Amino acid sequence: MTRLVDSFRRKITYLRVSVTDKCNLRCIYCMPEEGVMLKSHSDILRIEELARIVDIASQLGITHVRLTGGEPLVRQGIVTLVGVLSEIPGISDISMTTNGLLLPGLARPLCEAGLHRVNVSLDTLRPERFQKITRRGDLESVFAGLDAIEAVGLSPVKINTVVLKGINDDEVEDIAMLTKERQWTVRFIEFMPFWNNGWKFGERYVVPIREIRDRIMAQGAYPVESDIAQGKRKDEVGAGPAKYVKFPDAEGSIGFISMKDHICSGCNRIRLTADGLLLPCLLSDISVDLRTPLREGAKDDVIAELICKAVSLKPENGQVAQAMVACPGGNPSLSKIGG
Repeated sequence: MTRLVDSFRRKITYLRVSVTDKCNLRCIYCMPEEGVMLKSHSDILRIEELARIVDIASQLGITHVRLTGGEPLVRQGIVTLVGVLSEIPGISDISMTTNGLLLPGLARPLCEAGLHRVNVSLDTLRPERFQKITRRGDLESVFAGLDAIEAVGLSPVKINTVVLKGINDDEVEDIAMLTKERQWTVRFIEFMPFWNNGWKFGERYVVPIREIRDRIMAQGAYPVESDIAQGKRKDEVGAGPAKYVKFPDAEGSIGFISMKDHICSGCNRIRLTADGLLLPCLLSDISVDLRTPLREGAKDDVIAELICKAVSLKPENGQVAQAMVACPGGNPSLSKIGG
């Protein structure tokens, strides 16, 4: 039985772990072109420190770990970390969110180390537009990465697409059509204009998620009764932020994510930054420092209590977060906490 139950009776079973603040892309909705100020090497948690936190968290009820960044595949030792985490008895699911560029060479080692699933960011199907959105990298490598994870059995494959008005919103239908031939779940994400993501004027780039959903439904999609169809275990159903539809006879499905759709009520996750801050909410400035006590020799029970403290501070919904979005410097950048 999990000890991680917040003040609103939500059981916390999901830990997102940012393994690095570095990224090999400069996506326009995530960070400025010149990048962001990176933490020093000594500030970033070591592999054994990340593993220890996850091990302690698993004893409190965490069962699912998602590795994020920055870009997690640029972290040295990422395959080793996956292998160590896979040996923790309480962890039944290890997933990763990545831009996919390095997957062609790492898909098989990651799978053999114990990774279960991968989410790949893909905001366009047009090579020239990919260059514009990411400011570097190439689309061909992303599709090679998708082929690689399918080949080694890392499934279900999920694609995350941030929709931006005037940038890629004209591709919504084309991207959704990927699900007709491939067993992929495409998830359209409503852009969140954070102060620290380099787009201080970002509201005008927001495409309401309901508009995106209506466009997909107009193409003949129908609601999916249960998100078990997305490859989730029964104990995960209802915990995720997306709602799903599907085209008739399609291999995959389509999801929609918006912070405005009351997703907070079922939130079962907390986030660990690469420098050791535990965040009970993506959009809040509340955090609990784990790195300092770890390096000062704190015993496991002390770290466990700090994890419990972070969970107790989890806000009920995103109202606090909405205030933070409007407050310059109030929340860490998406590039540093893995979205």
